[in-house]
Amino acid sequence: MSLLKRAIFILLLTAALLAALAWATFQLPVFGGAPDARLLERIHASKQFHAGRFENTPPYVSQLTLSGELKSYLGDEVREPQFEVPVQRMTAAELARPVAPGLRAWWLGHASVLLEIDGVRIMTDPVLSKRVSPFQFVGPARLHPPPLALSELKNVDAVVISHDHFDHLDMDTIRALAAGGTHFYVGLGIGAHLAKWGVPAAQIHDMDWWDKAEVRGVTIHCAPARHYSGRKSMDNSTLWSSWMVKGPEHSAYFSGDTGYTAHFEQIRERLGSPQLALLKIGAYGAWENIHMTPESAVLASKDLGAQTMLPVHWATFNLAYHAWEEPIVRAVAAAKAQGVQIVTPRPGEKFEMGRPFESRAWYLKGA
Repeated sequence: MSLLKRAIFILLLTAALLAALAWATFQLPVFGGAPDARLLERIHASKQFHAGRFENTPPYVSQLTLSGELKSYLGDEVREPQFEVPVQRMTAAELARPVAPGLRAWWLGHASVLLEIDGVRIMTDPVLSKRVSPFQFVGPARLHPPPLALSELKNVDAVVISHDHFDHLDMDTIRALAAGGTHFYVGLGIGAHLAKWGVPAAQIHDMDWWDKAEVRGVTIHCAPARHYSGRKSMDNSTLWSSWMVKGPEHSAYFSGDTGYTAHFEQIRERLGSPQLALLKIGAYGAWENIHMTPESAVLASKDLGAQTMLPVHWATFNLAYHAWEEPIVRAVAAAKAQGVQIVTPRPGEKFEMGRPFESRAWYLKGA
């Protein structure tokens, strides 16, 4: 064999081995699973499913460019806190007691919020792992510890999942909750990931926009959002959603990841106004079509007619090209200008509807 032929053979063999390794990697459970025939039939019947994938209306067209991304990546913003984030530690005992009437919320970081609403305990996008990545040895790490250890996360009745990206759908957290009997309410297709992770079918509820389900007198509504999905690539194979939770006396809304569109007004018209709106404010920049700015989040709170806005999706992972505290500073300023009531709890700090709450600027050094 000539040197040229040998070099070509080695090159082809290397390429084949790398392709095989990539294929094997994507088969790991953390990347999720594929829907069975019954779920696939429901997916194909969805009004949001077109030409083999879920789509926004109008479709999202990425404006990202390599040069623009590189320029943003090389920015000089301080993207991680330069002091210890003041986390208020929660205890397992708090989850061991029965859920009292009323509406309470604990922001656990990023998009994870523990809600107690009219006797039912619900979590949004629970992520308590160290990293938001397929692998816990590499990838964006937490900028502060979770207020509650994963081993202490118990007695959660229900979870709502906005979409299947790694910073919103965490395999280890899901498995821990599933072992305790938690039920999961997810956009169409996401249930296949949970099934892959061993969650019993009876605990998985795939839902389309405007579907609803009931948990001990509390109704969970799946509602529109503007985003995209995919565990392995941007293939829009699963449905992204926001969520309205309505009890006999109280209500809360969770935006998930979304751009600012008319869907907030549509949700108000169809489902009414929530008392508490958990609205994402971070990771915008060139992604504004699918990630609201802080100012847009405040407008969304007004569109919803929410009594109180609690900002989420900031301060926990370095995922965007802006200063780490910029989203909350802008959100507070916009809320003041727009006359929107906003609260800024520390991670793990309880907010209770109807009780006084003192918002501190804990995110500003020296405040």
